[in-house]
Amino acid sequence: MTQYVQVSTATETKQQAVDLAGPAVQRRLAAGAQVVGPVLSVFWHLGEYGTGEEWQLLLKTTADGYPALEAYLLEQHPWENPEVCAVPIVAGADRCLKWISDSVGGA
Repeated sequence: MTQYVQVSTATETKQQAVDLAGPAVQRRLAAGAQVVGPVLSVFWHLGEYGTGEEWQLLLKTTADGYPALEAYLLEQHPWENPEVCAVPIVAGADRCLKWISDSVGGA
């Protein structure tokens, strides 16, 4: 299994994304976060096709730290059924990967 992951979710507003990002990093669930947007999303939801403007939240964490970050995002997210996905970080600068390891957990 990959040791590091990038986790993504989206929110309706920039402030909602910032409100999720801050505590995730402060609690050491993620090493860092970026708020990107607005972005246009095209999706199926509750059986209906839709589009909408959203703010994307990207967070870096370890594979071992992912379950706690996922639980936090699902509990604190303003949406009932938010998208929360993780993709493996298959390569990265050694200093960057060390930063993730050193920042997540209990450092």
